[in-house]
Amino acid sequence: MVGRNDPCVCGSGKKYKKCCESNSTFIIEDVQSEELERVLQSFYEEYPERRDLNEFLALVKKWSEPLQSYLIEEMIEAIVMDEFFFHYKPEIWKNYMKKQQKKIIRPSVVKVLETWSDPRVYIGEVVAVDEAYMSVKSIFEDETIRLRRESEKPVPVGVHVYCFILPDGTSKDNHYLAVSSLIFFPTDHKKVFGQFKQLYESKKELSITAFLKENGIIFWKLLGEDGYDGSEFTNFETGVLQKAIEFLEKNDRVSEELLEIVEDYLVEQQPNARKDVAIAAGAIRFGQENALFEPLAITVKEIAEWFEVSTSSLNKYYNDLNAYYTSKG
Repeated sequence: MVGRNDPCVCGSGKKYKKCCESNSTFIIEDVQSEELERVLQSFYEEYPERRDLNEFLALVKKWSEPLQSYLIEEMIEAIVMDEFFFHYKPEIWKNYMKKQQKKIIRPSVVKVLETWSDPRVYIGEVVAVDEAYMSVKSIFEDETIRLRRESEKPVPVGVHVYCFILPDGTSKDNHYLAVSSLIFFPTDHKKVFGQFKQLYESKKELSITAFLKENGIIFWKLLGEDGYDGSEFTNFETGVLQKAIEFLEKNDRVSEELLEIVEDYLVEQQPNARKDVAIAAGAIRFGQENALFEPLAITVKEIAEWFEVSTSSLNKYYNDLNAYYTSKG
């Protein structure tokens, strides 16, 4: 039990009675996490500075030339920004960390920042998921980390992720958070990660960090050549969503809520359908009967005919979506 005159558990340096005693629901991890998040957010708001812009733009150009036919400009710039800060100009981040350590009041937060000097890039496969973390196994070595989830959106086992990582501040072994962009790759591109691992094994004289710095463009080019365009959905999942959107647009309807439910259903449930139109048809009936868009004067049979599927196939995925939606409460 914490005494009133003991140092406060939040790490502020104040006595407990003058800090958090009155807040019985206080959770130290939440306060620390919020402060660390502000540190990360502020970095991307302040940098790159004007004096670094020419070098940054030159690196963007170098990466854009081989990748622009695969990825949109905004995604290339986001990828290159982390490469610039953590592979090409790491002193920018290191100097920022030193400044933050002098500004931060809470000793517990300063202690975390002392472990943040060297973000590293991580590429791995999701092998397990729980409420707050996902377990991600490196494609290069026998290392599995616990990576903090950034939202409640479903994450399926089997997808690959790419990000720069830092210790998450919990002091638990192998617990990390993504510095900025946490990029998911649909299972369609699984073979690319095998190819990239083979390339690494052919250059064993390089550390993983040195290899990734030297071959970053090749990694993204291999993905682009395999059809990756920045989407988190498989080709099949994209087909379901596109066909549902096409129906809505042709009938002058809009429903972001329906599409979001269908996205989560596809990712979390991984339905084993032969045709994407069967799920799309079931989704439209589900949206109609749950008032997720303005009602249409259309029967179930007419929806099935529009998508050229049987009513039994439509109803199977309508029932699946209903059960999924109900389970989410």
